Amino acid sequence: MVFAAPAAAEDASPQPVPIPIPSAQPQGVNIQILYVKENSSKELPLSLLDQPNADDGIAGAKLGIADNNTTGRFLNQTFKMDVLEGDIDELIKGATEKVASGDSFIIADLTPESLLKFADAFKDKPALIFNVGNPDDSVREENCRANVLHTAPTRTMLADALAQYLVWKKWPNWLLVVGPSPKDQLLADAYRRAAKKFGAKIVEERQFKIDTGNRRADGGFEQIQQQIPQFMQGAKDHDVVLVVDEDKVFADYFAYRTWVPRPIVGSAGLEPSSWHPALELWGGTQFQNRFKKLTGRIMRPVDYDAWVATRAVGEAASRKQTSDFKTLRDFMHSPNFEVAAFKGVATSFRSWNGQFREPIIVSTPKQLVSVSPQQGFLHQFSVLDTLGIDKPETKCKAYTQ
Repeated sequence: MVFAAPAAAEDASPQPVPIPIPSAQPQGVNIQILYVKENSSKELPLSLLDQPNADDGIAGAKLGIADNNTTGRFLNQTFKMDVLEGDIDELIKGATEKVASGDSFIIADLTPESLLKFADAFKDKPALIFNVGNPDDSVREENCRANVLHTAPTRTMLADALAQYLVWKKWPNWLLVVGPSPKDQLLADAYRRAAKKFGAKIVEERQFKIDTGNRRADGGFEQIQQQIPQFMQGAKDHDVVLVVDEDKVFADYFAYRTWVPRPIVGSAGLEPSSWHPALELWGGTQFQNRFKKLTGRIMRPVDYDAWVATRAVGEAASRKQTSDFKTLRDFMHSPNFEVAAFKGVATSFRSWNGQFREPIIVSTPKQLVSVSPQQGFLHQFSVLDTLGIDKPETKCKAYTQ
């Protein structure tokens, strides 16, 4: 099946300008990248297919290192990566030693609270941090830090991407089902904002609470088969059921179990994400195959986000042909910086909060459905900025705007 290119890709930029290779080889450039991953204990996802891998994120960064070194061979550049795992205090201690020895670019998979603590610990040191671990809008906005760039999409970007598609499909009436966790409440806020922003309507909201302790016990499916229809009974007329369950502990229960037949969207069914393992557009097939050959598994969104962070460092080093921290950091923050990211358009970082601007995939578990921004959603500068917090809305004061 052939998919029409989305609005974001219709005006796709031409291939990046070739990296100039000097006639005389420059002195060797060595760049060390550090990956820090916080140990966390959270409830496992509902499906066995969604169980986390031990190297989630790390594997994507390793592919980025390999890609950087492919180009680096022609420019006498070498990239290496160190990995630290532990609690936040252990990570700060270990990273302090690594930064002192030259690891100036840090990929961080941390909770929002830990990310802020980590960023503050390196406030006055030659270190640039890439957030690949969380979608929290507050760490890009009122709690933003100038030494952090974000390759993970925000909750508002994800919500806007799905909302645009639903509005484009003329499915504007949503029944919102919200889980009990604090992250679910934040994601629900993002969908409420998206509905208002794009002219959709949340016809009703319902709070879903479930004891998942015995969800895999014999007979558990029979209980769910009774519970979900009863929970959904009597709802106001709606086009879709928008399930908000960020950690995926119950969302998959809703498919084929609602009181009236309606599509499930949000945290199950039709979902927004930065990457999808079935994406074949824009060279995605070759990209996915290289990842699978390296790791033996499919690429997940956090792997992609970590790959982007690693490639951003490599792209800056290729263009500037130096390992000087300040030169590379300033270039990545500049309006002239772009990185090819297998999305069909030039991608870059927003000047007002350090967020990576990119198209967002809208998909089922197995197939690409669409890519947002959708046709008809316009912006005075970049249609990519129709996704998430735009410059006039930002609360970030750490960046020079």
